[in-house]
Formats: sequence, C-alpha cells, structure tokens
Amino acid sequence: MGAAYFYHLTRAPLDQTLPMLLEKSLQAGWRVVVRGPDEGLMHHLDLKLWQGADDSFLPHGVAGGVQDALQPVLLGPSVAAADNDASCLMSVGGADVSAEEVQALDRVCILFDGLDEQAVQHARTQWKALTGAGCAAQYWSEESGRWEKKAEAG
Repeated sequence: MGAAYFYHLTRAPLDQTLPMLLEKSLQAGWRVVVRGPDEGLMHHLDLKLWQGADDSFLPHGVAGGVQDALQPVLLGPSVAAADNDASCLMSVGGADVSAEEVQALDRVCILFDGLDEQAVQHARTQWKALTGAGCAAQYWSEESGRWEKKAEAG
C-alpha cells in the first residue's frame, strides 16, 4: 500500500519541482504518470521537460501516442497508472486522485501552488478525503528553503 505525498510549492515553481521529483522516481525504478487538469498545462510541462538541464534527460511522452505503454513518464489530463504500468502518479494543477489509486501505487505525489489560495484549499480537501479513506499521507513544505516533512497521517 502506498502513500500520498503533498508538496506545498512556495519557492520553486512546478516546472522546476516536477523534474526533480521525476528524476528521483526514475532512480527508484518507477514508471510515472503525471496527471493535470488540461492539455494546456500538460503541453507546457512537456516543453519544460524537453528544455531541462543539459546534463540530464527525462524520457517522457504525452498521452495519446502509440508508444504510451513504453513511456517511463507519461503526461496527460486523464492518464492512469495502467497506461504505462506506473508505480507513481503525480497530480498537478489540482487534478484529482482517488484513495484506490493511493492504495494501489507505491507513491502518489500531489503538487500544489502554495501562493494560490484555491489550490491550497483543494489540497486540504484532498488530504481530508484521502486520510479519511485510510490512506497514509505526508505533507512536505519548502518554506525554509529546503524540503521538510511537516505532517504525517496514517
């Protein structure tokens, strides 16, 4: 049974934090799906991942291609872990995650913009729903300048 990790972004934006988490996930041997609310955000993140640091490469694809099942990282608004046999799901932009997904995967990461009150409220609602359903969860913050675990449930 996995856990939901909530990442409260206050210093680094999503397009800087996501590649770091994807690298760590791939190093752990996981395939990943990145779920967002719309095609626009997924296209933006796809471009940012291609424009990453010269010394690193994050193999990935946008859902809807013939090679989806082979992608180590698959981005899309309606992607599921089964699409590429993922062990990790990353939710961005307020995309919903179910308790069943948290329990079935090794890790679910929920990244939210701490400077957007609506995003913070949505993350609180997700925390309550997931922990209320018995899922383990951790809350991580970068307020101090480095990532620190601030809370844990389950």
